[in-house]
Amino acid sequence: MRQPHKERELTAVSADGTRIHVEVHGEDGRPAVVLAHGWTCSIRFWAAQLADLAADHRVIVYDQRGHGRTAPPAAHSAGYSTDALADDLEAVLAATLEPGERAVLAGHSMGGMTLMAAARRPVFREHAAAVLLCSTGSSRLIPEALVVPMRPGRTRTWISRRILGSRAPLGPVTPLSKRILRYGTMGRGVAADRVAECARIVHACPRPVRVAWAHVLGALDLDAEVRELRVPTVVIAGSDDRLTPPVHGRALAAALPEGAGLTELTGVGHMTPVEAPEAVTGAIRSLVGTYLGEKEDVA
Repeated sequence: MRQPHKERELTAVSADGTRIHVEVHGEDGRPAVVLAHGWTCSIRFWAAQLADLAADHRVIVYDQRGHGRTAPPAAHSAGYSTDALADDLEAVLAATLEPGERAVLAGHSMGGMTLMAAARRPVFREHAAAVLLCSTGSSRLIPEALVVPMRPGRTRTWISRRILGSRAPLGPVTPLSKRILRYGTMGRGVAADRVAECARIVHACPRPVRVAWAHVLGALDLDAEVRELRVPTVVIAGSDDRLTPPVHGRALAAALPEGAGLTELTGVGHMTPVEAPEAVTGAIRSLVGTYLGEKEDVA
């Protein structure tokens, strides 16, 4: 039986003063893993990975600005941008890793975009040994989205933009809201308890934060940054992902300077770390073993 892992909380201060809530799970001296969650999610999204990896890794997780226990930036500020996401990641890495210490970085959806946005940053390049990009893309998110079951074109793009950027409140978690969430973000065969947990996480995101980030993602263009991601990078995509369909994963794999493989998970939607936790955790462990090597256990 696994022993409970050590956990501590800290605050990383980003370039604009935003205070980022950070948690470190696992013992010092173990191989370091940093996890960045996606749009409308929080640290809780990585529960399966934390439960597994913290037994023999030091796992660093944080709430993106405006999500979970990290406050949103000031209203009408420039705090909603991919540059701000990269600033936040740099602050987290600087606060949790020793100078020169390397880590495996994994990002889901907007978390993957965070890693891309930081690709040129000195702190990122100092600390990133390898990267895992889950269910993410670098551009054309709205035109390629499959949430609206129509042929590609201006009409589908217009409707998709209105849906994903909607200011309507999500309201309480209900059977109907769970069905809608499952349709938009998860594969058809996903277990009901995983749908319910994702619904609780997504519905907890404040509406202004959800809308502000939707506008950022709608105009996303990180294609140039992908070409600067000069560390071994694995890509995971879900075959049934309607938000970032596999076309994005294939484009990333083709553009990465040091692509280390693309895995398409059959029957899996957008929420890969929740829907296919063993596959995502296994990919992280493989990257640690290959690019960080084994460290001695801490007594």
